[in-house]
Amino acid sequence: MRKTMLLAAVAVLAMTAGQAITQEKKTLAVVVKGLDNPFFTVLGNGCAKWNENNPTSEYTCLYTGPALSSDEAGEVQLVADLIARPDVAGIAISPSNAPAMASMLKEKAPGIPIMTIDADLLPEDAALRKTYLGTYNYDMGVKMAGHLKTLKPDGGTVCLQLGNVAAANINERAAGLRDTISGTKGIERLKGEGGWTEIDGCPLYTNDDIPTANQQLADVTGAHADLDAFILVGGWAQFGPEAYSATTTALEPRLKSKELVIVAGDTLPPQMDALKAGHSHVQVGQRPFEMGLRAPDVLIQLIKGEKVDDPIYTGLDECTQETAATCIGG
Repeated sequence: MRKTMLLAAVAVLAMTAGQAITQEKKTLAVVVKGLDNPFFTVLGNGCAKWNENNPTSEYTCLYTGPALSSDEAGEVQLVADLIARPDVAGIAISPSNAPAMASMLKEKAPGIPIMTIDADLLPEDAALRKTYLGTYNYDMGVKMAGHLKTLKPDGGTVCLQLGNVAAANINERAAGLRDTISGTKGIERLKGEGGWTEIDGCPLYTNDDIPTANQQLADVTGAHADLDAFILVGGWAQFGPEAYSATTTALEPRLKSKELVIVAGDTLPPQMDALKAGHSHVQVGQRPFEMGLRAPDVLIQLIKGEKVDDPIYTGLDECTQETAATCIGG
């Protein structure tokens, strides 16, 4: 009986010690715009892989975000809540609404390192974070424009599909595309520059909502049989593959002849399937897994007071129908 009680006591102590070790882990939070976006699911997989690669670390990577990408206020509140938690040692944020996130950071003045990932704050608020890790978004727009000019050298009519008005990363891509197409910096809307004109009603704003993106694609291409190009500056419509396929299947004759060309952001599996099926012509892809995998290490460097580069770019993959089988890089 005494031996049994002793063994039980040892077991309890071991369990308690294990719980203490778990509880002592410091949290490195990676906050994305919304858990409903498959792009961020891949980024979260990178965070999970970091945990798998670092089982004995004193830190653990927490992937989180609001349920819906359209919940800008929810993301801001989530970050505010994380700042207040004693276990959180650093936060990487993909701000949906950059000005709103910056306003909260100014108010809270967190004493832990803050960095941005995937999307940055506005330039005037850059001092609120230590570094940005992710895509060089302006260059992503430049590359989209380069492919568009190759596919349609004589220009034409175009519609850009964006996220929300305050999404700095998406707006930077649009700026890169317009500047490159027009040959002039700071063009807010194409009105014949470089041979390209944005049609009435565009750009479109999806507010990061996948059904909305697909409805917009169907409506615009249905109402404008002479539209020359549709640019998904982000991949929203393609993240709903069934709806996207239904619309683009109806457009197959125009897509095959390149009367209408589609250039889109990102290279997730359903998007590459669309490219291979001829339902887009170009995909310019980011590297979300790399972002999620690298973010904890950058945060740890910042916590230790080490110098890190600002920004830290993760590269792009350019995929066409001809290179679809081999174009994905790191």
